[in-house]
Amino acid sequence: MKRREFLKLSLGSAAVAALPLRARAEAAVKEIRIGYQKTGVLVIARQRAALESHFKPAGIDVKWVEFSSGPPMMEAMNVGSVDYGAVGDSPPVFAQAAGAAIVYAAGQPITNGQGILVPRNSAIRTIADLKGKRIGFTKGSSSHNIVVQTLEKAGLTYNDITPVYLTPPDAGPAFANGSIDAWAIWDPYFAIGETKQNGRILINAHEITKTNSFFIANRDFSKNHGPVLQQINDVIASTAAWAEAHRDEVAKSLSAATGIPLDIQTVAANRAAFKIGPVTDDIVATQQGVADRFFKLGLIPREIAIRDIVWRNPQS
Repeated sequence: MKRREFLKLSLGSAAVAALPLRARAEAAVKEIRIGYQKTGVLVIARQRAALESHFKPAGIDVKWVEFSSGPPMMEAMNVGSVDYGAVGDSPPVFAQAAGAAIVYAAGQPITNGQGILVPRNSAIRTIADLKGKRIGFTKGSSSHNIVVQTLEKAGLTYNDITPVYLTPPDAGPAFANGSIDAWAIWDPYFAIGETKQNGRILINAHEITKTNSFFIANRDFSKNHGPVLQQINDVIASTAAWAEAHRDEVAKSLSAATGIPLDIQTVAANRAAFKIGPVTDDIVATQQGVADRFFKLGLIPREIAIRDIVWRNPQS
């Protein structure tokens, strides 16, 4: 993917105010800008004001910026409009290949909560039945990787389907009205499609491959404010540990924060994995496999080494 094509992944959500990076480097941190989506630990942290409580004594404000998916968040982070955020496995691969100024700050193995849906009465019963079908997903997102690896499992190629690139808010109605034959997506949209849009799970991602999500930081922020970045990771890890043990409260928190009905967020919360930690060698190897696969398919323009942009706390 050429850089100009990568820039097109921005969906307009990146239009948030940003101080020049040089100015932010020279001054103490006054504000941390967090990119989040309608799911996951960051939504819980926002609802519980965990970062605000931690950084308020230091005079640091926290600003939350919502995105519909990972690709536009990566573009916002690249230009310095967001300091930290959570995404699936594919967005940082596309971003790194385009030269984006990002680093992997922490990792989170995913065990459930994403996959491919088909209409309940669809004739599609196996992965092989996807041949010739229209599959909707967000380009450059974790669902992009799930589609690629699902096809490989059945001996199909990317050319055997018609990819329909849609953001989650657009893909939901397209799935419901039959404009697409299948939908690759993550929670809470996965749960919405299953419970409210007459969807049937064709495949869960964990049946296909190991998947991870990541907490990504702007590269300059990580270089200039490493101790602050480590504190963010620590607070988010603490929030994740709380979430693992309080799923009913997590569902209520997610519903209140996103406006998505409690029954849907309960499904998502009960099957979510919240625990986060360092980007281990195993996680790097899995992510490298994603990058190598995308390069082989021509989805990214050059080979990349995931390890090159893994942040290590210099104080550890």
